[in-house]
Amino acid sequence: QRGVCVSEREHLECGGVCVGVRERVCVCVCVRESVCMCVCVQDFPWSGRRLGRCAVVGSGGILKNSSCGSEIDRADFVIRFNLALINDSDVGLKTDLITINPSQIRFKNLEQNPDPLVERVSVYGNASLAIPAFAYTFCTGQSIKTLKVLHPIRPQQPVAFFSPIYLRTLDRFWKGRGLKSIRLSSGFMLINTALELCEEVHVYGFWPFDTNLQDTPVPYHYYDQMKPHRYMHKMPEEFVRLLQL
Repeated sequence: QRGVCVSEREHLECGGVCVGVRERVCVCVCVRESVCMCVCVQDFPWSGRRLGRCAVVGSGGILKNSSCGSEIDRADFVIRFNLALINDSDVGLKTDLITINPSQIRFKNLEQNPDPLVERVSVYGNASLAIPAFAYTFCTGQSIKTLKVLHPIRPQQPVAFFSPIYLRTLDRFWKGRGLKSIRLSSGFMLINTALELCEEVHVYGFWPFDTNLQDTPVPYHYYDQMKPHRYMHKMPEEFVRLLQL
């Protein structure tokens, strides 16, 4: 039975034994009784220091034909989401951290043929890749497999997992202030993170409405025709909270 455990002990039991964890905090997924995959906490190159001006670039259709690209690229640190397409005119090219939705990494035979995934992430240079590995149970194994595949091929491109403790704390904080979404959007979560890491935070592409101020239709994403998952996230409510910050 698959289980997820956190331990600071040298030997971790999780339906089996994982050796060599030592004193670091590690997360292990056991795929059968005696086989576990362990991931241990490490610092990122930008952790432990205050970043300067950060651009958090959402995928909202409001960015289409916006000509915001050069302004975004002038930021000290740029955060993007869900392997969004980049271009120099509207959204810029610079990327320091980008999230991946686990649904985007369900490549067939990933371990035998990692090329499609490698090609997809290499577009962002050496940007760190953030995956919500513990948002749902089905995300965990796929996320660890992605780390296992990418690290030997692209060690210069770190893979990060959102801490489940951090996500739970953030969720409780906002629910305690009246935000009732099933789950916070990744954009809203990373804006909160940026407020902790950065001296300044500039937000782009977080427009949750179907039309702009001139009543012109606005697509959900600037790069496709996907429809919003209104049952999952409360984008307008998150937008109001952003205006109140």
